[in-house]
Amino acid sequence: MNGQGSILSGSRVLDLTDEKGRLCSRYLADMGAEVIRIEKPAKSADFHWENLGKRSVTLDIESKPGQDMLRRLLETADVLVESHPPGYLDALGLGYNKLNKINPRLIMASITPFGQAGPYRDYKSCDIVASALGGQLYLNGQPELPPLKPFGNQSYYLASIFAAIGVMLALWHRHSSGKGQHIDISLQECTAAALDHVLVRYFYQGEVAKRRGSLHWNGAFRVFPAKDGYVLLSLLYQWPTLVEWLESEGMAADLADEKWRDRDYRLQHIDHVIEVLERWTKSHPAAELVAKGQAMRFPWAEIASVSQLLASPQLKARGFWVQVEHPETGRKFKFPGAPVRLSRSPLIPPSVYLPTQPALKGFASNTLKTPRRGKKEYPNGAKTPPKRGEYPNKELRQRR
Repeated sequence: MNGQGSILSGSRVLDLTDEKGRLCSRYLADMGAEVIRIEKPAKSADFHWENLGKRSVTLDIESKPGQDMLRRLLETADVLVESHPPGYLDALGLGYNKLNKINPRLIMASITPFGQAGPYRDYKSCDIVASALGGQLYLNGQPELPPLKPFGNQSYYLASIFAAIGVMLALWHRHSSGKGQHIDISLQECTAAALDHVLVRYFYQGEVAKRRGSLHWNGAFRVFPAKDGYVLLSLLYQWPTLVEWLESEGMAADLADEKWRDRDYRLQHIDHVIEVLERWTKSHPAAELVAKGQAMRFPWAEIASVSQLLASPQLKARGFWVQVEHPETGRKFKFPGAPVRLSRSPLIPPSVYLPTQPALKGFASNTLKTPRRGKKEYPNGAKTPPKRGEYPNKELRQRR
């Protein structure tokens, strides 16, 4: 939805993504861009959440009428975000080199499992594969157990964020050059780029990071079970104060011994420290531990459940949660608001899938629908439409 005064007000984005990149165009819509999603809308909650603020149109880009309509839309578009396999749009005559001739100012972001080049270029993937081959999966879980998948589709979210950043950079470059460009986003690379300290420690210290469960990589924090939930506690900060607290309740065991004052000794025997602290935390409610700990200047936090997150007074005071009304049913849903706040270019409130025709100014409404009768025309004289990952173009098949 286009918003006056928003940072991307007046920009038009065409969205040809699947779950790998839907959030990218969602972020652009939040920033005021007019986003037109090209597909048949689905009905799932996840689908709507990732497509807030967008308009939609059903368009068969594998047929010649659909391709012609897409080209017309691209003549006035600023950005195209897509997540088809490499070579798929080229086979349809819709690759970047062709589209750049139609609109030299067009910015095209392609989000694929492994990028537009390399030996894995044509391999298929999903989030868990990207997480595995990007190094993320290896680091999640308990040391003695197999790797665990991170919560959610983290590689898709990372790729969408990096793609949105790439689009903003390309728009900035276009201000001075007047030219668009192609942005190549790889799920594997986005995942590997977010490994944080893991790669730094390997490159500079030769240290291979291990799975640590909920224990922070440097031993500074760990999640502990409480009587009614979970808490995040510091293990190294203000050690004498922590031990004195445990001693006052008769639960310090041998941690009051002089040897435990040595930080390195505690790290070398961290399992014993965890064992003693875990017995103690299980005897207290989570909120009680955190309240008393924070009063002593410990950087502790309660692990918020979903219900606690929704009831957070901090998020409520900042108006983070927004009500979105479904345009067809009238039912209202609560969604997370924008995590970015600009003082001069505020992001616009989201809405669920807006009507199509107002977004497609200058196009007759009857041209927006794929013809249901008559023979379809496919590229290169093919009798059937190409499937995702299959190319009707002989040259592309041979090259693959």
